[in-house]
Amino acid sequence: MTAGDGPAATVLDLAVEPTINLSAVRGHIATALHDLGEDHLYDVVLVVTELVSNVLDHTPGTGRLRVFWHTTRCEITIEVDDQSPAQPVHGHSRLGDTRGRGIVVVDNLAREWGTRPLPDGGKTVFASVPCPDDEN
Repeated sequence: MTAGDGPAATVLDLAVEPTINLSAVRGHIATALHDLGEDHLYDVVLVVTELVSNVLDHTPGTGRLRVFWHTTRCEITIEVDDQSPAQPVHGHSRLGDTRGRGIVVVDNLAREWGTRPLPDGGKTVFASVPCPDDEN
């Protein structure tokens, strides 16, 4: 979250490791955010999946995932920490031509996204996914 975002409830806070079960993570998010509209929940789950996959594919493979539900507005913020100084690259992957669209997806679904450096190295990648206009 960025400074001044106001109060938010923590929906999920867990370690990202190579053995993480993304299907279980998606299930936890769907249960915790069951009050969201179907489209908004789908967007949030997709952004979480992309950001966690980036940690597993493009960094040493460990980090931390946090999901926040803002209480003053209908918006979900996803934060994923990792230990790599490398910044996300929009539309390009070292894993081949059929990969590398994750940040493009995040960019299309999020109101904003970006990175912040961590004090001991690495970074936090964050994205805020607002409710569709008809869901407020």
